[in-house]
Amino acid sequence: MTVHISENVYKFIEEISERAQADNPKWGKIFKECFLDTLEKTARVNEDGTTFVLTGDIPAMWLRDSTAQFRPYLMLADFDESIRELISGLVELQFQYIIHDPYANAFNQTANGNGHQSDHTELTPLIWERKYEIDSLAYPLQLAYLLYKNTGKTEHFNATFMEALEAIVGVWEQEQDHSQSPYTFVRDTDRLEDTLDNDGRGSDTAYTGMTWCGFRPSDDRCQYHYLVPSNMFAVVVLDYMLDLKDTIDVPEDLARRMEKLRDEIDQGIQEHGVVQNKAGKDIYAYEADGLGNYSIMDDPNVPSLLAAPYLGYCELDDELYINTRSTILSEENPYYYQGEYASGLGSSHTWDQYIWPIALSMEGLTTEDKAYKRDILNTLVNTDGGTNRMHESFDVNDPSKYTREWFSWANMMFCELLLDYYDIRVKK
Repeated sequence: MTVHISENVYKFIEEISERAQADNPKWGKIFKECFLDTLEKTARVNEDGTTFVLTGDIPAMWLRDSTAQFRPYLMLADFDESIRELISGLVELQFQYIIHDPYANAFNQTANGNGHQSDHTELTPLIWERKYEIDSLAYPLQLAYLLYKNTGKTEHFNATFMEALEAIVGVWEQEQDHSQSPYTFVRDTDRLEDTLDNDGRGSDTAYTGMTWCGFRPSDDRCQYHYLVPSNMFAVVVLDYMLDLKDTIDVPEDLARRMEKLRDEIDQGIQEHGVVQNKAGKDIYAYEADGLGNYSIMDDPNVPSLLAAPYLGYCELDDELYINTRSTILSEENPYYYQGEYASGLGSSHTWDQYIWPIALSMEGLTTEDKAYKRDILNTLVNTDGGTNRMHESFDVNDPSKYTREWFSWANMMFCELLLDYYDIRVKK
């Protein structure tokens, strides 16, 4: 069933579009089209009232993407019941999926057997893809918590939520020692980023306190399996859940486990995820393995090192973050590209010299400099390839060359940055 869009939502869109139009006509046009597009074309209301959200041009719902796609709507949820119900329905479906399989990252709307059913892992017809990513579990917890913070509502903290929370904590505890994990993943492919080596178990790791991750939020495999920004995100959402102890009935044993897990992961980040850049300054590594190996880079998807303060792990003026940010936005990051039309973060997931609008938006969302935000917004609308949409990535020397015609997550990140520019933000 398609989504009903209320007059409140249309009014909000018109007000922001008119305001943006005065600053840059393309800002207003792209905001209006992108903000509506996610509601009109990606969201579906199931018969049970849950909300299924397509990622865009792939007919499946990612736990990560769907949260990011709907996050800007939290700004309307306190005064618009239809939006609040849509988000609540999404939260419910996300946790139903997690209960079904906490190791899966993307799901079908029904158990139709679509997706990567030939992968060598434990699949069901409801699963589109089973690449295990920490953020696939962290994002739904974030959305549930932010729905509460922005509306005061607690109805979504129901039996489904509690069962999923128990499953999430169990997986993160299990994956602190991946050698004892039941999870393996092998895909028959020539693209090595899409499969795990070592018979599907990934490269070797040692215990650090952090929790293991199979794949990055790009859905490419980790090189070293303690993915630092995803572990940062886990620390943040575990804090969120502990903050709920006095609001909802969290069992004392589960609360103790979450506190212990949060502290162990955070300690692991500080002891194994802090390294030195070429200038000898302490920075966060992107990945580490506990065996002394690590990578200095960042990925344009979120969670990323760039996004650490946006996620709530640190403040904008944190010295480690400042050092890290300057490093990843430089040639020391092998995926930082500069060209005629733009500069920013690319990825091994896409072609050389292609950067991601998601990362550009995140640059704007992690600064207090209005001029910087304005420049990023102008860059984004000037590199849309004439489509009035954001894309997965584009060529820094020719924005008419881009990947993914329809990528809702990128569209909504642009919308969130524009709202942020006008000091309209999600309550945390």
